[in-house]
Amino acid sequence: MGSPIVKKSRLLIYAHYYYPDVASTGQILKELAEGMQQSFDITVICVIPSYTGVIENSYKQKVFYKENINGIQVIRIRVPEFTKKNKLSRIRNIIAYFLGALIATFKTGSMDFVYSISQPPILGGLLGVWGKWMKRAQYIYNIQDFNPEQTVAVGYSQNKPVLKVMMGFDKFSCSRADKVIVVGRDMVDTLKDRFKGRKVPNHVFINNWIDEKEIYPLPSDHEKVATFKQKYGLEGKFVIMYSGNLGLYYDLENLMPVIERFKDRDDVAFVFVGEGSIRERLVQYKNEHGLDNVAFIPYQAKADLVYSLNAGDVHWCINAKGIKGVSVPSKLYGIMAAGKPIVGVLEPGSEARLIIEETICGYVTEPGNYDQIEQIIKRFLNEKDSIIPIGMSERARAYLVNHLTKEVSIRKYKEEISILL
Repeated sequence: MGSPIVKKSRLLIYAHYYYPDVASTGQILKELAEGMQQSFDITVICVIPSYTGVIENSYKQKVFYKENINGIQVIRIRVPEFTKKNKLSRIRNIIAYFLGALIATFKTGSMDFVYSISQPPILGGLLGVWGKWMKRAQYIYNIQDFNPEQTVAVGYSQNKPVLKVMMGFDKFSCSRADKVIVVGRDMVDTLKDRFKGRKVPNHVFINNWIDEKEIYPLPSDHEKVATFKQKYGLEGKFVIMYSGNLGLYYDLENLMPVIERFKDRDDVAFVFVGEGSIRERLVQYKNEHGLDNVAFIPYQAKADLVYSLNAGDVHWCINAKGIKGVSVPSKLYGIMAAGKPIVGVLEPGSEARLIIEETICGYVTEPGNYDQIEQIIKRFLNEKDSIIPIGMSERARAYLVNHLTKEVSIRKYKEEISILL
């Protein structure tokens, strides 16, 4: 007789973005879903591939699309195209996902668990509450970014009545969750601050991660790393790289005058890899100020990310002031996986800065301390031929392999979800 078939618990994930979209949360949720499928029967509700704002014609025919990706059932919702520079088009896109996800919930059958992330802001949490009610399931709310705190920190809105309503809704989502999972130690404090004088929701801290088998150190003369450098004119230069979303949360516009102080150094290249809402403003600054040693490079396919990350000698890990306890820059994990030293511009006590300081894999200063940022760049340039950056590289990779791998974090997720039954 064969062993009895154990019926797996059913888990519904509201993902917003999901593979093949290049959004960091989409990549994380793909790895999380596939990593947990031995324990759970998983369905994902997400948008059609559209992170860049552009939608392929093959996804313009129907409202819902059902796919199976590596054993994960995926229900995709058609949304309108948008541009990241236009608030209204983004809002229209997000609302289309939210309403579509409410309807798609009825297409999924019974569920034991519902899991949602904090994206889109506020609405992601409310989707989880909706799923909990409709499926009479246990609800796990994964907060990748606290909002409206993030909205306030970057000055996206100062409308107090709107912000108060946003806070009310997200606290409601937290209080209805059977478990809240945050991705930084500093974010635990933010959750507790929200519920001062009241019962703090059941919560746990689990780091995000990177697949250390996909991103790993490569020598600078590796064929594909060298090809990347050659393609973008980086040969023979000390490359200081920013790789990721060129958005509002990273104070990148105020870094440009610091970079300008090095405009006469033709042995240095400041490289921005990615897209985002402020990219054009950064390009405009480069052009207006004649920054010939600044380069802008498009998003790299996931399979090529290991080569582009290794093309950098040093990497930026940056958050704007006010982001401590609100969000953790996921780019940190990719930088450490590639074994690269870090220029950290992060608030004291923030999760990313704590990791860099504990690991001694870079130099850090606070957002807004532009003179100190200049000094850190000079320090890296002075030490580039010494053993100091080699030690940083080795410590970064070793820490990641021991503490921030996919296997470590996904095991924690499985344990935390399973104990809710």
